[in-house]
Amino acid sequence: MRARRVRALLMGGQACVFYGAAEFSRDIDFAIVADVANLARLRQALADLDAELIAVPPFAHKFLRRGHALRFRCRHPEALRMRVDVMAKMRGVDPFSAPWRRRTVIELPDGTKCDLLSLPDLVQAKKTQRDKDWPMIRRLVEAHYFQNQDRATPARVSFWLRELRTPELLLTLARANGPLCRRLAAGRTLLAKAAAGDAEALAAALNQEEAMERERDRSYWHPLRRELEALRHPKRMQGG
Repeated sequence: MRARRVRALLMGGQACVFYGAAEFSRDIDFAIVADVANLARLRQALADLDAELIAVPPFAHKFLRRGHALRFRCRHPEALRMRVDVMAKMRGVDPFSAPWRRRTVIELPDGTKCDLLSLPDLVQAKKTQRDKDWPMIRRLVEAHYFQNQDRATPARVSFWLRELRTPELLLTLARANGPLCRRLAAGRTLLAKAAAGDAEALAAALNQEEAMERERDRSYWHPLRRELEALRHPKRMQGG
């Protein structure tokens, strides 16, 4: 991707590893900008990897724009059977230009630089209906909290209050940052329970918040899944 100058941001399980919340993943997931020039560069990178499309939809601008993922399997000896998934649109995440400005750049020991979704964008992208994503969100934000609690800034405390899923840590932050917690409660109502010190009600509210996000994700994907089914089984969807 970097050799072909593809504008792409690493996300998914591989990004979680970099942020200190390890997740085993056989795939590499990228957010990309879906313009003509970048998709041409992406095609070149996939050709270098001898990557083949392994599922619907086909590689077309319109499907990326609507929010579909494109999935490829690499056949190059140095990336044999590695799956590469790319998306250009994710529920709740800003259009690509904003995450690109906010990206995290990490340099590997060999000098290779990796562009990652910022942690807030990665957390938002993980708010899906999949069971495995919610424990990962909790670990991601916890890891950031424990790595930075001695260097807390207003921006970091605000991020923790908006995204932590650990009742004990939310209660601790609420006690130490009462005014900020109450202000942010307008956007995350369960913070009112944290500010009140009600641990039982807070835990219940976190479960409800997760359930609501899962339902939003199901609603978001429903028309996209129908479109995929139509591509897989056109005759069945037409009643033929």
